[in-house]
Amino acid sequence: MQRRLPPLNALKAFEAAARYLSFTRAAEELFVTQAAVSHQIKSLEDFLGMRLFLRKNRALLLTEEGQSYYLELRDIFRHLLDSTERLLAKGAKGALTVATPPSFASQWLIPRISRFSASNPDIDVKLKAVDHDEGFLQADTDVAVYYGRGRWTGLHSDPLHAEYLTPLCSPIVLTGDKPMEVLEDLKFHILLHDSSREGWSSYLKHFGVKGVNVNQGPMFSHSMMVLQAAALGQGIALGNTVLARPEIDAGRLVIPFAEKIKSKHSFYLVCEEGQAELGKIAAFRQWMINEVKAENDAVL
Repeated sequence: MQRRLPPLNALKAFEAAARYLSFTRAAEELFVTQAAVSHQIKSLEDFLGMRLFLRKNRALLLTEEGQSYYLELRDIFRHLLDSTERLLAKGAKGALTVATPPSFASQWLIPRISRFSASNPDIDVKLKAVDHDEGFLQADTDVAVYYGRGRWTGLHSDPLHAEYLTPLCSPIVLTGDKPMEVLEDLKFHILLHDSSREGWSSYLKHFGVKGVNVNQGPMFSHSMMVLQAAALGQGIALGNTVLARPEIDAGRLVIPFAEKIKSKHSFYLVCEEGQAELGKIAAFRQWMINEVKAENDAVL
């Protein structure tokens, strides 16, 4: 059997009258007459088949059923109001909060964000550094850059850069007294690790390199720290070519070997499902996608 909902105007009138316990004040809030509020309440009571209000000593009181119904409707209306305000906040103007890993922000996004601001002067970008994605967006976040395989429940994701991993080092290391001609020469150098030693282990296994001790060398919690240590000549990093591009272009890092592997993970731009085409979110998404495409086309 098909269920019917009460008329929205009747629900609005009831919620306001129950909140104030006054038809007069409800009418003032809704910009209608007191008679109109009374009519809406009567139609709602007829629809439900029960009384919602009682008049006692000229005071307006809620029945037990009316009190229970009001408490639930109050929460529903609050949720609708919050949802509407969040939706309107994601319009074509105003602030856009972007959550991103610190390394991606410093190495890729910040050097380019002025181009977005120049073409979208009505949108103020707020960058928020986050170490790890939680699989969902915080209430104060419009879009985020996640690192993974692109599968997050309830989120729309756009692939950005594919990630290639390759050894990186300072030019000073190449001119040192330790050879850097083939991958096996890594055994003569300190390996720098990003959060775990699995990266180097997988890389060397992929190319069949033996005799390199992946259990030696310092570990860093952020990719940017690994790149900085490598640029200072402290060892060899297994670097992300996207994040390392500024250091490579500046000559602070070089790629000593041709061997590189494509990671199963990459960077994605994510937003709430159903909001990808909304105002400023759509503008930022399109700008990010165009920036990445332009860079990829330049490499080809």
